[in-house]
Amino acid sequence: MIAEDRSTMVEKNLGLVHSCAHRFRGRGIEYDDLFQAGCMGLVKATAAFDETRGVMFSTYAVPVILGEIRRLFRDGGAVKVSRSVKELGIKAARVKEQLGIALGRDPALSEVAQAMDRTPGEIAEALAATTPPVSLTGSEEEGGGQIDLPVDSPEERLSDILALKQAMAQMEDRDRRLIILRYYGNRTQTETARALGMTQVQVSRREKKLMQYFRRELLEE
Repeated sequence: MIAEDRSTMVEKNLGLVHSCAHRFRGRGIEYDDLFQAGCMGLVKATAAFDETRGVMFSTYAVPVILGEIRRLFRDGGAVKVSRSVKELGIKAARVKEQLGIALGRDPALSEVAQAMDRTPGEIAEALAATTPPVSLTGSEEEGGGQIDLPVDSPEERLSDILALKQAMAQMEDRDRRLIILRYYGNRTQTETARALGMTQVQVSRREKKLMQYFRRELLEE
């Protein structure tokens, strides 16, 4: 994939980063740190993505983005950004502003990268590491009230579906069938037990354990 295509892909898929970051709000780490970690995951996913494998980019990118965000919790909540990346981000922001004035519009990542003789991936990572997103709960004194987000964001729903599929893919076949029967087939525990050759009590106990598994994989860091 050429550099310009990677730049465009990063720009078009920032919504995936937001939707993934929103899942971890209120857990002790600032949203801008969650967003920055997610952006680093997006850049990594863009650089490694191979479209010839027939997989949608979002399918590949969401687990990578979530992995970078979860790593943030494992590392104690600090986004580890090198001094060189921070300095590059400051320079990139300055160049972006200058280009914007000269072009009369917001320049693309590829244009900023070309002006600095860098790759779009390097510029995207640097800008993400040094520029926090717009506050979603800005006060009136800061220039605006709270910004409401759509409840049923397509990107957020997509990230949840992809994360769920990834979690189910790691399950044993019988556990996966149990979840499909109970939550996709709307079967009762008794009907599920009959289909799987189990007792209703066994299904109930196993279902509780599987719910704990999903909470760990999808909700906890």
